[in-house]
Amino acid sequence: MSGPIRLVPDEGGSERTVQLRTLPLKRRRPSLPAQPAPAEELGLSADPLDELAERLQDICADAVHPFEIAAILESDGLSDEQAALLYGRPDAFTLAEELFEKVERRYPGPSSEFANPWRADPWRCVVRGLVFALPGLGYLLGTNLFAATRMRFGLPSGMLALTLATLTSWAFNQALAHRAYRWLSRLRRRDAAVCLAIGAPVGALIAATVAYVVGGPFSSLCFAAGQSAYLGAATVLLVLGREKFLLVALAPASVGAGVVLAVDVPQVVRTVVLLASLLLAVGLAARELLFCIRRDKDGKDAVALKLQIRQEIPHLLFGLACGTLTLIAGLGVTIHQAVRTGAAHGASTTPTGPAMIALTLSLGLAEWLLFRYRAMAVAALRTSHTSAEFTRRTGGVLLGCLFIYLTTVAALDAAATVLWPGAPALGVPQLGALLLLGGSLWLALLLNAFGLSWSTALICLAAAGAESAGLLTGVDPTLLQLIGCGTAAFVLTAIAGPVLGRTTQHR
Repeated sequence: MSGPIRLVPDEGGSERTVQLRTLPLKRRRPSLPAQPAPAEELGLSADPLDELAERLQDICADAVHPFEIAAILESDGLSDEQAALLYGRPDAFTLAEELFEKVERRYPGPSSEFANPWRADPWRCVVRGLVFALPGLGYLLGTNLFAATRMRFGLPSGMLALTLATLTSWAFNQALAHRAYRWLSRLRRRDAAVCLAIGAPVGALIAATVAYVVGGPFSSLCFAAGQSAYLGAATVLLVLGREKFLLVALAPASVGAGVVLAVDVPQVVRTVVLLASLLLAVGLAARELLFCIRRDKDGKDAVALKLQIRQEIPHLLFGLACGTLTLIAGLGVTIHQAVRTGAAHGASTTPTGPAMIALTLSLGLAEWLLFRYRAMAVAALRTSHTSAEFTRRTGGVLLGCLFIYLTTVAALDAAATVLWPGAPALGVPQLGALLLLGGSLWLALLLNAFGLSWSTALICLAAAGAESAGLLTGVDPTLLQLIGCGTAAFVLTAIAGPVLGRTTQHR
């Protein structure tokens, strides 16, 4: 997972998203001649309310209650005394009621003045989906680095260390990405770069230390350390919007994996290719960080601002939970067979490989659908006449986005199964478990974008803990996923419906 959706899209456009609607400027009246002339000759209305109604025509036509007009008048500084002195009405509310009756309702739709800020580039989301999936090719190049002849918990020796290091990196980088996005939302790009420059190496060091403590062959520990460094560099490039740089860094590993599938390649060559991708990713991330820090060096004189570290805790837990649920979906069958039989051999061919490819490739679409939901919700906010109508529209948008995402995941899994040599197709229970996992993750990301970070973290963490406990006691992994992810999806949907149906969540 790359981190939460941007808190404020397009970074530099945050000022526009918080602008308040103000009254149009008052029309300048012509200067009076020496001899007073009739109001008709001066082009003025006998009742000053007519001029005000003309000036506020768009605002009054869009109002659904006189109180809306009264609120705008008062926000512009109009007091009851001014309403009596300038317009001959006892107070601002009486003035608003007359304006509401005088101007015909039009309920105009979205205008260019209030452009929708939630726009996403679909091609950028495609690139992000690729950079989420392509790192999996590195495992194909590094297969021989793990002692396949020695097994531990049904996995090649060293795989357990790599698994725990991966979970540590996912959790830490999720929190790091959120913290950096918080800086970006305040237009403090230099502070975000400093945060990433410190946090990414620390996270890589912690993950590599976890792998070392768990233990394994030296070659597998080196692979785990390299993966931890890559994940830190990838977090930097993704947060700073440099997905194309990451795509360039993954090119050697992608080409090398294609060659390995065709011919046998010595492990030395495979290792060199992996190191080339790693060095490219780390080098490009360091270059981008230095560029941001030096270019925005004037920002160091800005007002001092501190962000509370405890706000990153739910995102760390959420990253840990998502990583655990994903790894159970990928390695659950292997661990289940080892726990039940106690055998020192791994599982036979399972359909989890294509399923994991489908899930990672779909993450780009998932991100685009998050932006799409927010854009359509803002449009519904501008066009709905009642709160009930808005709730129905946003509910339909939510179900539509979820349906598109799950359908795409199923299609990607079918395509990956055809292209994967010798991979069996997913059965109905396995496909259902995959879709429930994908739906839970997408709903959790959506609710995270609306600030419900603790709720989503605890729900996903409870599902991950229950599935882990059941897996270690020998329960069927598919059944565990159906129950765990199904319960999480149900609870998240029950929360999303009422919360996202409130208009205040989308303003």
